[in-house]
Amino acid sequence: MNNDRVNPYGAESSGFTLIELMIALVLGLLISAAVIQVYIISARTSTVQQSASEVQDTTIFALQVLEDHIRLANLGNPISNINDTTPHGGIVLTANNLGNSNATDAKYLTVSADSSSWTGLSNIDGVESDQLTLQYKNITSAPLYDCEGEEIASGSTDWVVERYFVRLATAGSATDLVLACAAGRVNEEGQIVTAFTGNGEVIIPAVDQFKVLLGTITDVTQLSYLPASTYLELTDKPAITTVKLGVIVRSTTPLLEDPESGLAAADKGKFLVLGAEQKLNTSSLSKKHYRRSYESTIVLRSARVMSVTGLKSNVTSQ
Repeated sequence: MNNDRVNPYGAESSGFTLIELMIALVLGLLISAAVIQVYIISARTSTVQQSASEVQDTTIFALQVLEDHIRLANLGNPISNINDTTPHGGIVLTANNLGNSNATDAKYLTVSADSSSWTGLSNIDGVESDQLTLQYKNITSAPLYDCEGEEIASGSTDWVVERYFVRLATAGSATDLVLACAAGRVNEEGQIVTAFTGNGEVIIPAVDQFKVLLGTITDVTQLSYLPASTYLELTDKPAITTVKLGVIVRSTTPLLEDPESGLAAADKGKFLVLGAEQKLNTSSLSKKHYRRSYESTIVLRSARVMSVTGLKSNVTSQ
């Protein structure tokens, strides 16, 4: 009797060898790593695109609104020569601009970062933000709306005061800054009808810096841009005709870091704002966001100054 067992799977049937299993495992890991890498790159690209879209959309709409309001400065004022003594002047530099009965602290007026009365919040190393305060009256035939969305009735006798400044975001960290606007009212004498010293409404939800320069015509051919503090130090103050803004805006969505370099895509640490290089501080650099700087120059419609030179008559004597 033959006790040898017969292989039910056939003599040629066999399994995988250890080497074959190891090769298959390595190939599987390589394919998985490639798929994961593609996913990470796709996710980082998507995040950058989303962040760039946030910055672009926010800046375009916010700056357009801000520019429109700055163009209203000095509306309703019969005096077109705007300086630090102009009654109800469009750019509010001193309490005298608001009226004889006004004693508002200088820290709530147009002021630059190098002033002793103001310390503007900023995420830039060693350079604080500025503040812009403007004023106008609705003499149009239609209602207007201030920067906080409050209606300004047509023919209202009160002067609207708007203050643009950088403050901390609600419940945010020390580097979460927003550009806000607080709107108020003063009467003809400058008495406060509605205060403009509060936290205001958010105009841009994520900023790192806000800078302001005042444009003046110093002579017939030259337009100079000065910080508010420098302008106030001038003995003979020329009329303010232009406002130049510079702002560094960041995304609210953080960027994904590259695991190899530890850097976030499109992350920048230095910016050129109003002709000066600005560098993010260490705390802000540690938080990776998409950032871009923007500038805008606005001519004050109600403060135009005309210089006429070189007039010569073409009429000859008969």
